[in-house]
Amino acid sequence: MNRINFNYLILLIIILGCQNKQNKKVGNSTLQQENLVLPTSKQVEWADAEIGVLIHFDINVYEPEYNWRGDWDYNPDPKIFNPTELDTDQWIQAAKAAGANYAVLVAKHCTGFSLWPTEAHSYSVKSSPWKNGQGDIVADFIASCKKYGVKPGIYASAAANGYFKVDNPGLVITGDSIAQKAYNKVVEMQLTELWSNYGDLFEIWFDGGVLPKSKGGPDIVPILQEKQPDAVVFQGPYGTKNLVRWVGNEEGLAAYPSWATADSTTKADGTVIVEGLHGNPEAPIWCPGEADAPLRKNSSWQGGWFWKEGEDHMINSLDEMIHKYYHSVGRNTNLLIGIVVDTRGLVPDADVKALKAFGDETKKRFDTSLAETVGEGNEVIINFDTPTEVNHIVIMEDIAKGERIRKYNIEGRVNGVWKLLAEGESVGHKRIQEFKVMEVSGIRLSVSESIATPKIKRLAVYHIK
Repeated sequence: MNRINFNYLILLIIILGCQNKQNKKVGNSTLQQENLVLPTSKQVEWADAEIGVLIHFDINVYEPEYNWRGDWDYNPDPKIFNPTELDTDQWIQAAKAAGANYAVLVAKHCTGFSLWPTEAHSYSVKSSPWKNGQGDIVADFIASCKKYGVKPGIYASAAANGYFKVDNPGLVITGDSIAQKAYNKVVEMQLTELWSNYGDLFEIWFDGGVLPKSKGGPDIVPILQEKQPDAVVFQGPYGTKNLVRWVGNEEGLAAYPSWATADSTTKADGTVIVEGLHGNPEAPIWCPGEADAPLRKNSSWQGGWFWKEGEDHMINSLDEMIHKYYHSVGRNTNLLIGIVVDTRGLVPDADVKALKAFGDETKKRFDTSLAETVGEGNEVIINFDTPTEVNHIVIMEDIAKGERIRKYNIEGRVNGVWKLLAEGESVGHKRIQEFKVMEVSGIRLSVSESIATPKIKRLAVYHIK
């Protein structure tokens, strides 16, 4: 072989090698995009809802000194439960005024008293004087949600029940296997009732997770899959779809960054726990955070979740509620606000006023932007005709196509020069970024790290005073 042919062969090998590398890059990019974890359509709908309410009403409101753990052999008499002015329309109107798009009713809390006429036992509204034992608060709640266009959900805890002497994580305190089997049958029957008799549910709430059948718990998964396969499930059984996770506190404060994907969801027995409160951008499960927080302070009676006379002063201030909004909805998680119901069967006037003030303030701040756009790729720019004062940016990814952004910068054009205003990691459904007021002629979102091409559903600019 002569030198010319040898050089030609070397050149050919180099060219083919470069082409092969290029092909690998394209292939990896495509593979990377194909491997993105995607939400279900119901999880997208849930993220779009952003704000919900969690409504607590139980027999302990009529007997606040009752402690279900304090005396396992005592349960309040159902005859004390008589909300003569009960109006679920009023509950849902208060929720809508706060900006809520979904509502979750606590149908049974830790006392074991049930707000619907369950066939599983007698400790329910059917043994109370309210409507002569013929009422059904769950049915009234569902009807009000439909009336006002709010998506309904049910809190269906299996983890604690004072009436059956059951404590977290869903085990009878005596350890008796026969009693445990009997309780499991009650749980299965009650969940079948709740999931069969009231139509499609938007969200199902398992407070404290679900004790799996393998650990002695009820056989819940088949019932859920049959009766409510499309419901979003908070702390639901591992392996079911449409999961959402807890953020680790009851103050409405999500960690940052807060990724919608996680390595696992949670179970009541602690055998499977989300690894860290941030989620994990490389994790295999779409399981976004939901930040629950009572309207009343955590230091008030029952952690702020239930009404007690004389505690109107314990309602969180408007500034405190807006802080929770920024640190939940503004951090890629939904905000679930706890609403109390008093002995009349109504949301107290002070709470109604506070809920409306919160809803009005969020609308005032974010309903109308100075400018907004959509975009695709690593750079999205908004230009202003004249220098404009700004101090907030809202970024939203098209999460139906996955969380793609890993790191980003927000820059403002000041006297023709781009200056850094803010930077961050996680975007997901929504990221609210606040910074000091700057006068700019343009805003630029620059994505410095991403997996696949960023899809910006909305980039909006505000000046909030």
